Amino acid sequence: MSGRYTVYLTDGAETDLAEIHGWIAANRSPEQAEAFLDTMLSKVDSLESFPDRGSVPVELDALGIREFRQLVLPPYRLIYRVIVDHVFVFLIADGRRDFRALLERRLLSA
Repeated sequence: MSGRYTVYLTDGAETDLAEIHGWIAANRSPEQAEAFLDTMLSKVDSLESFPDRGSVPVELDALGIREFRQLVLPPYRLIYRVIVDHVFVFLIADGRRDFRALLERRLLSA
């Protein structure tokens, strides 16, 4: 079943996925890395039909920025933006990091 939104992973988000996958494979197991990738890609695919289900990241909400949303797969957070009928995934990262600084670098810097 095809959704009404088209989902795009930015280059940054693709790099994030590859780096997390590689870290899990090297430090845990290849099976856990594949399970992570399958689950995260399932979350990405769900945005085709339900892009508004994510919450506004608290770090951005505090700045009055409400255009971005997030899905959480603990401890990872997927940050995206809906523009008309397109969903752009900008960031996938471990939520235990300094997320405010990461968001400022990736989303708010020119």
